[in-house]
Parts: sequence; structure tokens; C-alpha cells
Amino acid sequence: FAKEYIEVHKKAGFFPTYYWCYDDLYKSGKMDALIKTALEKKDDIRRILKEVSGSVKDEAWLPVSVVCENCGKIMSTRAFDYDGETIGYACDKSPDDVVPCGHTGRVSPYGGKTKLFWKTDWAAKWIANSVAIEGGGKDHSTKGGSRDVANHIAKEVYGHTSPFDIPYEFFLVGGKKMSSSKGRGSSAKEMSELFPPELLRLILIGKDINQQIDVDPEGDSVPRMYDWYDDLAEKVREGVEDDFTRLYELCQLKDIASVPWQLRFSQVAFMVQMPHLSLVEEAEKVKGSPLTQEEKEKLEERAAYASFWLQTYAPASYRYVLQEGDEVPTLSDTQKKALAELLSYVEEGNRTGEELHLFLHELKTSVPITPKELFSAIYQLFLGRDSGPKAGWFLSVLPHEFLVKKLGAAS
Repeated sequence: FAKEYIEVHKKAGFFPTYYWCYDDLYKSGKMDALIKTALEKKDDIRRILKEVSGSVKDEAWLPVSVVCENCGKIMSTRAFDYDGETIGYACDKSPDDVVPCGHTGRVSPYGGKTKLFWKTDWAAKWIANSVAIEGGGKDHSTKGGSRDVANHIAKEVYGHTSPFDIPYEFFLVGGKKMSSSKGRGSSAKEMSELFPPELLRLILIGKDINQQIDVDPEGDSVPRMYDWYDDLAEKVREGVEDDFTRLYELCQLKDIASVPWQLRFSQVAFMVQMPHLSLVEEAEKVKGSPLTQEEKEKLEERAAYASFWLQTYAPASYRYVLQEGDEVPTLSDTQKKALAELLSYVEEGNRTGEELHLFLHELKTSVPITPKELFSAIYQLFLGRDSGPKAGWFLSVLPHEFLVKKLGAAS
């Protein structure tokens, strides 16, 4: 998991200094004195656990796990005696389907042969690494939570002042907290595969730490995240000087040389499903001018992310198949009349998305027809469903002969 997170960090352009708990702290001996203190003050730790969190440990309990000398496992061992030099242990526990080997023995607790239990380990690492500030998920900082216990251990066992705490909100997946223990949520790697580096950075830093980040790969939040980024870019292109500009700058992996225009993600996601369309040509129609080389590269990149999302997570509402057969859905007389007027309009020549958008808006009044009836007729005819992308733009990217033929059959 750590190596996977490091790859995500690299992609997002974050390069912290890493330490490995076992090699850098335990095996190196950096934790030895702290382990010794914890073992000598085990009764104080037991008292703190009970008073602060309500966790009750028996008198034989020790605040460490032992690495079994026989099988090398740590989850299956039970430490029960400390004589000032060594710890007695038995490899006889079976948590989470871990199979114990049954070995018993005594071992020195130093040099990586034992590990402090979580809340004591947290307090000890603050001291070993001279930590001044450390945040954590808000659940850790509740009364009686892990941070509360570690604070007491740091002060009462080690005589150490705890680092400044910065509790932060959760990263949610579809409105639910990510949970490895419950098998819920996507991994950091899976999330990173949905977004280019700049957008991944925006998701991570674009909200205050007391605001939740909620991404549902199987809903519409992925297109919304791309729109969020594009809206920021638009403000910067317009020369808006405010926090939006600063946020956009922080999202970049390098100094801003230009702010490329990009086609909206939902439009790209539609286009990659339409083999008759040229992404570059359609993007240039929407932009109203030729794409720069950088914009073409960004379009290609976005198309790759859109294709991946469609193949893995996208809901059915974003998957489209053109109805190329001669079948016509059942339509009311009002819907047929509206499609007939639309046919007359498009027969005069190719229309832009904006022109079609305005015509459809006028059509609702001139027929008259309700928006639901009108758009349902269009989407049923061309996509075999009741909804779809923005109707004006959608009709404008259809092959003209195909558009005229389908409208003629329906009206």
C-alpha cells in the first residue's frame, strides 16, 4: 500500500521525504529506549487506555507485539511477560485468518524484534522523529479517540508535549467514508487513474481541510470534477485576479506558460463513443478557432481518461449507442409535429450547436410542446433512451444525412 501511495504522490507532483517504520525506526534501534520506557510503564499505559478510551487490558498485557522467531509473523503472537531484559511470547492467535505456528519463547524487545501497539507507537514516533505538527482524520481527534490516548501517553509516560493537531475531514466515495477494513471505496491508485495530475491536485487541495471531499466514480462526480477545473481555467484566461487564479496555479506541475482551452469532459466522453466523429474537428467547432498543439495534446489526454472511465465506472446514463436502424419509437402527434419542424430546419443545411439550441428553445413555444416531450422524442429516436447530452450540440455532431433520414422516418 505504501508503494502504491508513493506512485500516486509522484503523479500528483508531491515529493515528501519518506521514512519506513520498520527499517528507519525499529530495526535501526531508534525506538529501543521508547520501547523500554513503555514496557516499564505498562501499568500507566493500561490505566490511560481505560480512563481515556474505556479499553480494559488484563495485568499480563504488554504494549508490544512480538515478531515470532519461528514463522516471522507478528499478528499471531501474544506477549505476556517482561523481566526487564526479555519478553515471553506465544504464537497462538488467529486474527483475520492468520495461522499461528504455536511456537513459544523469549526474545529481546529491541532491534526490530517487537513493535509498539498503535496508540503507544504513535506517541513514541512523535518523539523519535521530533514531530512538531501532525494532523489526522477527524475521527482520531474525538474525545477518547486515538489522538486523545496518544496525547496522554506522550505526556504521562514519556513526559513529552504532543505535536500541534490539525484534524481534517474525510475523503468520501459516493457519500461513504473509505474503509479498507470494510472493503469499501476505491484505492488511491484507482482514484488517480481517473484524473490527470493537475485535476488530482485540485481535488486534494481545492477545499478547506474541514470540508469533505466526495468522489463517486460510478456517479456524475467525475465529469463535475473536470468541469470544476475547466471553470477555474476559464477565469484565469479571462484575467480574473483572485483566489481562483492562485488555486489554478497550485494545481499545475510547472510554472504557467499558457492556460489551454479544453473541451468539456462530458462532451469528450460522448465523442469517444461516436466513431464517425473527429475529436479535433469537433473541438475546434466548439472553441470557434483552431486548437494549439498543447490543446490537441490535452484533448488526447482527456479522451484517454474519458475512455477509461467509460470502461470501468461510468453509469449507464453516460454510455451512448446511436440507433442506426430503421426502427422508430412510438411518438405522439405533438412529438411528430415538433420533429417535422426540426427536419425542415436542418434540411436547409448544416447547423451549429448554438443554432440548434436556439431553434429547439423556440420550438417549445411554436408547436407548442413541453421540454420533456421534445427532448425525450429526440433522445429516443437517436439513442433509444429518454436522456442524453445537450440536445443542440448532440444534433450538430450527427452526420447530416443520418440526421435528416432519422427525422424524416419519425415525422
